[in-house]
Amino acid sequence: MDDRRKIRVNEIDQGWSWIDLEVKNWDDPEVRQLNNDYPFAAEWLDMLPKVESNYLSVRFPDGREPIIFGSLLYSVVEEIKDGTSDCEMMHFFVGENALITINLDANTCRVMEQQDHRAMLYSCSRPIDGLFVLTRTILHYFHSGMDRFEQKLRRVEETMKKRNHKHLMDRILSARFELLYWSNLFIPFMELITAAREAYLDKMDDSVPFKRFSYRAERMRGLVKHYEKEIDTLISIDDAVSAFRGNDIMKTLTIMTAIFTPATVIGAIWGMNFNFLPWVKQGIFGFLLISGLTLFTTVGFYVWIKAKGWTGDLLEVEEEDSNL
Repeated sequence: MDDRRKIRVNEIDQGWSWIDLEVKNWDDPEVRQLNNDYPFAAEWLDMLPKVESNYLSVRFPDGREPIIFGSLLYSVVEEIKDGTSDCEMMHFFVGENALITINLDANTCRVMEQQDHRAMLYSCSRPIDGLFVLTRTILHYFHSGMDRFEQKLRRVEETMKKRNHKHLMDRILSARFELLYWSNLFIPFMELITAAREAYLDKMDDSVPFKRFSYRAERMRGLVKHYEKEIDTLISIDDAVSAFRGNDIMKTLTIMTAIFTPATVIGAIWGMNFNFLPWVKQGIFGFLLISGLTLFTTVGFYVWIKAKGWTGDLLEVEEEDSNL
């Protein structure tokens, strides 16, 4: 939200704090104050100005208690246009008694202020649980994006069923790239699950926020796999239809060439420049005779190969609702 404070501190009743900052200049006094208050976060704060993509690290500064810090890219936009979208980047640090987030987007801040999310956050006994309440909220954007993506994919499938035109592959590939976009953003959230287990081991088995996040992430991963299979199926169908059409075209051209072979032969013979060719000097009578002979041999050859069953249904007119 535009009017939110540059730094917000939420004191949780369970004995830890959530500190949220909006930083535009890494030399701000609030950043320096964080460096002084949380010495273990010094390495994280020093590397933030250079971070441009997802990052995640698990450390044990005192050899016993873990810290987790990193950066997560995500999109609050449900629909991706032209295969790209502006991403938000949230930086986070999880210590023994503090969760620090930097540059969390305004929309997520508003959602976290809602009663149900505040209740879940304030019931967390540890900062790591609070992080999973927050990241589970962010994953909602991914599910909304998948819902919008599914609508676009269904339109592509309906178009393929009605008329598989030559530009359809472009739409299928666009869907593939959009799914890849969402998948690449989602992978670091799955990595966060493994990082939490690395840091806290079996202690995470008792964490309700962790389990809820894991189930939502599993739903998301299932959707990605399902849509990958759908797109692969669409590509396979398009390849099969293209190959079938190509074979039909070549077969049809072969049949047409064979049918007009007698006419080609007759035309070649009577087109030679010899005076003794029969019927050449018979005037209109000779022309009609040669034309009749050409028509008779062409039709006769067609009837013969059709009787043999060599034309199949290649020369028949397709139905309007045909998928081919």
